[in-house]
Amino acid sequence: MRNVLVVNAGSSSIKYQLIEAETGIRQASGLVERIGEPKGRILHRGASSDELELTFADHTAGFTAMLDAFARHGLSARDLGIVAIGHRVVQGAGEFSAPTLLDDRVTERINALSELAPLHNPGHYQAIVAAREVFPDVPHVAVFDTAFHQTMPPQATTYAIDTAVAAEHGIRRYGFHGISHQVVSRRAAEFLGRPVAELRQVVLHLGNGASACAVDRGRSVDTSMGLTPLEGLVMGTRSGNIDPGALLHLMRAGLSPDEVDELLNQRSGLLGLTGTGDFRDVRAAADRGEPEAELAIAVMVHRIRHYLGAFFVSLGGADAVVFTAGVGENNAALRADVCAGLEWLGVRIDPARNLAVSGEARRISTDDSPVAVLVVPTDEEAEIARQTWDLVTA
Repeated sequence: MRNVLVVNAGSSSIKYQLIEAETGIRQASGLVERIGEPKGRILHRGASSDELELTFADHTAGFTAMLDAFARHGLSARDLGIVAIGHRVVQGAGEFSAPTLLDDRVTERINALSELAPLHNPGHYQAIVAAREVFPDVPHVAVFDTAFHQTMPPQATTYAIDTAVAAEHGIRRYGFHGISHQVVSRRAAEFLGRPVAELRQVVLHLGNGASACAVDRGRSVDTSMGLTPLEGLVMGTRSGNIDPGALLHLMRAGLSPDEVDELLNQRSGLLGLTGTGDFRDVRAAADRGEPEAELAIAVMVHRIRHYLGAFFVSLGGADAVVFTAGVGENNAALRADVCAGLEWLGVRIDPARNLAVSGEARRISTDDSPVAVLVVPTDEEAEIARQTWDLVTA
């Protein structure tokens, strides 16, 4: 059996899946989480499953723990049938517009781009180095979150600052969650029975990280995230849009750049507004009538609707609005809040369909809604495996 190992290293986690290359069937999956924290955890699912509490100093240790999990189930690294390894990489800047074979040069460039994605690229780099050391004889492929957004036009990628400064420091809008937006927009088209090349879609990837994307006939033309994954929607711990003058004000008040970075990336968003970054807890608190939680959800919904309206204008209307990722797929109340009162845009929600629970792609709009509103589960790992296999067999 020929398998692709997909390694999706986050800021403090490694999600992994072992996927049969030609059929897409999952052989095993798992999660190494809380890397760098006192109490980590690994959850492995295969022919049998287990869960252990361990401590992982860094992503290198996390990758080793992943291999140990396979070994506990009788599979050494040699027994896994790995013919290629696909790595998700958040930031590829303007350099990488397609899946790319990893060599020493590309690996070091990913590390160098950490200044543009300080929460993500360092973990990617450590996991890539560890994987290449353990599996030196199989091809390793980087699949970039930013690649899908390389089709955005200059007016959507350009910040209005001094062009020389922007060029020197690589300051432009890159966009993220591109792997998810790509696979979800394609699956939405398949669900509707229409070619993706005919559809105008607004994809709302709503999870702990969140972004919106305008997809015009299969191509990204605008998105809410920018130079870093910080811009745009309200997220679990990230602020999203904020007046740059507020940051200057904070630094003049005595906060260092690193302190401002930590504030905006790790102590803002839902966490900053309510004390918890988990949307499920915020929704439960709002349902109990707690005003901080009610306000947080209102701010979050306001920001989503802001981008939804903007992207309808960018696209000249939309054929579909698609909800995906953990919150988008699982929280009917948020979907209803986002779509409330948008009948004039052609968005008509069916309340019963919206409340129905399913792990499959489904329509939550009425049959006569001019705009199809869908819930489509994302599957970044399957897309990474597909792109990896396509590259190594081309």
